[in-house]
This record gives sequence, structure tokens and C-alpha cells, in this order.
Amino acid sequence: MTYHIQFEGVNKHYGAYHALKNIELGIPKGTFVALVGPSGCGKSTLLRSLAGLEKITSGNLTIAGETMNNVPPRKRDLAMVFQSYALYPHMTVEENLTYSLRIRGISRAEAKKAAEEVATTTGLSELLGRYPRELSGGQRQRVAMSRAIIRHPKAFLFDEPLSNLDAALRVQMRKEIRALHDRLGATSVYVTHDQIEAMTMADHVVVMRAGIIEQQGAPLELYDRPVNRFVAGFIGSPAMNFIAAMVGPGGKSLALALGGSQTIAVDTGLPEGQSVTVGLRPEHLRIVPAGEAMLTFPVATVESTGSNTYLAADGAEDFTLVLNGRTDVQPGDSVGVAFDLCQLHVFDAKTEIRLPLSGG
Repeated sequence: MTYHIQFEGVNKHYGAYHALKNIELGIPKGTFVALVGPSGCGKSTLLRSLAGLEKITSGNLTIAGETMNNVPPRKRDLAMVFQSYALYPHMTVEENLTYSLRIRGISRAEAKKAAEEVATTTGLSELLGRYPRELSGGQRQRVAMSRAIIRHPKAFLFDEPLSNLDAALRVQMRKEIRALHDRLGATSVYVTHDQIEAMTMADHVVVMRAGIIEQQGAPLELYDRPVNRFVAGFIGSPAMNFIAAMVGPGGKSLALALGGSQTIAVDTGLPEGQSVTVGLRPEHLRIVPAGEAMLTFPVATVESTGSNTYLAADGAEDFTLVLNGRTDVQPGDSVGVAFDLCQLHVFDAKTEIRLPLSGG
């Protein structure tokens, strides 16, 4: 496959600190890619390296088939949208939009026409004469995106653009950014610490930790088949439950350290006595009558949001169950829990790598 953007064995060092480690990433044209991971994982460094704001130490970076290793930012034809909006406060919205065109020698009339077209697309037509101080946070972010769109770049780069917005506005802007991406047929690279943003917006998610790409793929692929405990715990909200366990006789069961010790019958295909970690997503658990229970769940707390109820287990292990709607269960109750075995994840206790079970 020919990639529009490609990182091949890219490394970035800051003195002795190894910020990016042998990055291999190919982005097809028109794809929306999200880079996610905890603070300090290297996602912003990767984006800044793509933009040319950081010089890679080794490896190869190409955009539209051209090597970019030593090409300055202004010649890479990329548009970046920042968390801080980075608008010129003394310029109107129209002047902010047309600035990059005017410094390239485009006539004022042509620049004005381009600004009006983009403003129509992004819902800013009524705001072209206003200054940034007269706009809301969402409107400022829309101006920042419009300023990027007007340049018709080879790719759009977003560096946590919604972090300064309130929760409701973030949801709205997520939809707007994705809709714009689709309408323009753009190639977008989007950095976020919010895995919900990544899961709902991206075609391809890249999960990073300590300068390494832990896993990349379609959002639901990462959700269904995480390669290790880190990815399993990072993707999904609420986070996956993890329980220490040991493989039982003949590899036909797992003894879980939940509310003491409980055993579930499952053909693991793993050696008897192996220490593992069992992963179960809170939304995959359901309350069942005692006779159908696979586990007993000692309830410590009950929290309802109206649409969902969250039950937390009593004991040392963090263990949560999410129910749709409401429940009569009270703290101190003990309930029976069941789940589909195909939704069971097992990780090696030492390496934290996901272990395939006999059934796949």
C-alpha cells in the first residue's frame, strides 16, 4: 500500500532521553488517525515531528511520497490546530482566516472570497467581522479549524484541540471535526488523551506508551482484541476490570481472587498453575439468578447516573459492573454475575501480553 504519510523506523532523542522509539506508522490518504496515550507517552512529539517543529534523530518521514526529514515546517504544506487556538487577537475572524493567503501574495478579493466560502462550511458567516475576544471557546476553535481549512493542506494536524472546552461542547465539536474531515476528504492526525474522542472520531487509533506504539488498528479491533494489559486498560470506559488468577487442573478452569477465591470453568489451553490476570469489561457483566452465576459479586457501592448504574465490588481488587437503567441492589448485597466466555481476556501475569485461549 502507498501511504500519504509514513514513519519508517523514526527515533527522537532529547539528549539521553529517548522520546520516540522506532516508530512504524503508515497513514493512507483520507484517513482520520488518532494518537492516544497517557501524558508523556510521545504522541505530541510524534505530531510535532510530523509538522517539522521537532527534528527526528533517525529514520525516515515521507509525506505524499516526498522525504521530509530536513524540510522546514513552512514547506511541508500541513495545517496545525492547537489547543490554545493561536488566533491573532488584534485581527477580525476574516483577517485571521485570510492572513496565510495574503502573505502568500493572494489578492485581497480572492482571499475574502475564500474566507466567505470556508465560513459557510464551518458556520462562521455571521462572525467574520468579530474579534477573538468576542467569541466563545467553541467559536474560537471553529475559527482555528477554518484557518487550517482555507489553506487546502496535504494534512490536518490536531493537538488536543478540545481540551479547553466543556464536556457538552466537546461532544458537539467532535461531531463537527469528523463531519468536516469527511466533507473535505482530508487526511487528519489527531492527538488526544481522551480515548472516547479517539474511539468515536478515528478510522485508525494508535495507542502509545513511553515512546512506543503498543498497538494500532481500527477502534473496535483495539477494544475487542487488545494485545496487552496496558491497551486493554486504556481503551474502554469504564476501564476493564483486572483480577489476579491461576490456571486450574488440566488448564480447564481459572481460579480468580475475587471475594476470596472463585473458579470459572473455561478451557484455557494454558499450563496448570500459570499465574495470569483475567480481564472483564464492566459492560459485559450482567446480574443473573444464583443458579446461573459464574461469579459472586460482593457489592460495596452503588452509583446511579439515571441511565446507568455502577456497582463496585467489596474487596482489595477494583471491580466494577455497569447496568443499563436502575437497580434495587444495595451496598452489602452479594449478587450473581455472568458473562460470555468470548468476552473473557487473559493476560500473562509477568509479561502482561494477551494470551489466546483454546477457543480463540
